[in-house]
Amino acid sequence: MSVAVSGFYIGLTAIMAVYFSLRVVKLRRGLKIGLGTDGNQDLTLASRVHVNLVENAPIAMALLLVAEINGLAEVYIHLIGTVWLVARMLHAIGLTQGQGGYHFGRFWGVLLTWILILTLSVVNIGYFILG
Repeated sequence: MSVAVSGFYIGLTAIMAVYFSLRVVKLRRGLKIGLGTDGNQDLTLASRVHVNLVENAPIAMALLLVAEINGLAEVYIHLIGTVWLVARMLHAIGLTQGQGGYHFGRFWGVLLTWILILTLSVVNIGYFILG
C-alpha cells in the first residue's frame, strides 16, 4: 500500500521545520547567541515557533500516516494535510506578529492543530473499533 499522500504532507512539514530552524540559526549568528535566547524577544519567538512545530508534528503526522494506512480516503488526507499546513503557518505568523501575545493567527493555528489531532485520533480509534 502506498502512503504517498501522507508522505507528501510529512515532507512539507519537514521542510517547514528546517525553514523555522534556519530562522533561529540566522538570528543566533546575527546576535552572537550560541545557547538560549539571552532575553532577546525575536530569538525567543523564532525558537518557540520552531519548537511548537516540532512538539506537534510527530503526533499529527503519525496519526495522518496511520489514517492513510487504515484506508481513510485520499481526499480527507489532503483536506487534513492542508488544514495542518495552514494551521502551522497561522501559528508561526501569529506568534511572531503578536510578539507572544494574543493574535488571530496564533489562536486559530493552535485551535486548528488541536482539532486536527483530536479528529485523527477519533478516526484511528474508529478504525480499531470497526475492525
